[in-house]
Amino acid sequence: MPPQPQIMVDLQMEQYMPDPDLGVISRLISQDPGLSGALLKIVNSSHYGLTNKIASIQRAVNLLGSRTVINLINALSIKGEMSDETIVTLNRFWDSAQDVANTSMTLAKRIGSQTADEAYALGLFHDCGIPLMLKRFPNYMDVLEQGYANAGPAMRVVDTENEALSTNHAVVGYFTAKSWRLPEHVSNAIANHHNALAIFQDDSGRNAPLKNLLAVLKMAEHICASHRVLGNQSEDHEWNAIGHLILDYVGLSDYDFENLKESIRELAAH
Repeated sequence: MPPQPQIMVDLQMEQYMPDPDLGVISRLISQDPGLSGALLKIVNSSHYGLTNKIASIQRAVNLLGSRTVINLINALSIKGEMSDETIVTLNRFWDSAQDVANTSMTLAKRIGSQTADEAYALGLFHDCGIPLMLKRFPNYMDVLEQGYANAGPAMRVVDTENEALSTNHAVVGYFTAKSWRLPEHVSNAIANHHNALAIFQDDSGRNAPLKNLLAVLKMAEHICASHRVLGNQSEDHEWNAIGHLILDYVGLSDYDFENLKESIRELAAH
C-alpha cells in the first residue's frame, strides 16, 4: 500500500535531524495506514516474540527503535512513484482514514467501550482495502460511490462491489490486516465493517467484542461523513439503516449523539 508522499517527506526530514525524535516519528507514521501496517507486521512477527499482538503504533515504534523504523521508511520510499491522478484519488482515502481514526479514539475515550489504541487502529485500517482495490480496478471509485448510493436495509455497500468486481474492500482489507499480523478481533472488525446491520440485529450475545469495536467505528464514520468523502453521497444511507441499533447498543439517545457529534466536530476544527 503506497504511503502518503507528504508524510514520507516529513519522515525523511526528521531522520536527518542530529537526534531523530521517536515521538515525532510515531506521530507521523500513525497518520498513514500503509506505514502503520508495515510497522505492526514487523513488531507482531515471531521474531519479536510478543505474547499478544499489538495494534498501538506508538508502542511498536518504541519496541523497534529509531534505526529499524528509519530503515523501514527508507525501504518503503523506493517502491515507486504514483501518478498525480492516483495521488488525488487516494487523498480522499488518506483524509478519511486519519479523521475516522482520530474520531474513533475520541469516542472510545468518551464512552469507554474499548481501548483508545485499538479504536484508533481500526479507524485507520478499516478501509485499507480501498487503495489495493483501486490498484487492481481503475474504475473502483465509481463502483464504491455506487455502493454508498445503493446502501440501505436491504443492500450493503460491499454488495455492489461484489456484483461488479466479485470481491470488495472489506475482504481485501481483512487479508491485508492478517498479513500485517493485526490482532484477530481487529481484522474481524475490518472484514465486517459493512455488515453492521446483521451483527447488531443478532441478540445472541456472542458478538459483544465485535459490536464494541464496530459501534465506535460506525459512529466515527458517520461523524466524519465517510459517505461524502469516499462515497460522494449527500446522505448517509448506511447510517440511516443501522444508526438506531448502534445508539441503542451504546446507550445514547439521538439527542446525546447529536451533542457528541457537534463537540467532536468542533474539536476537529480546532
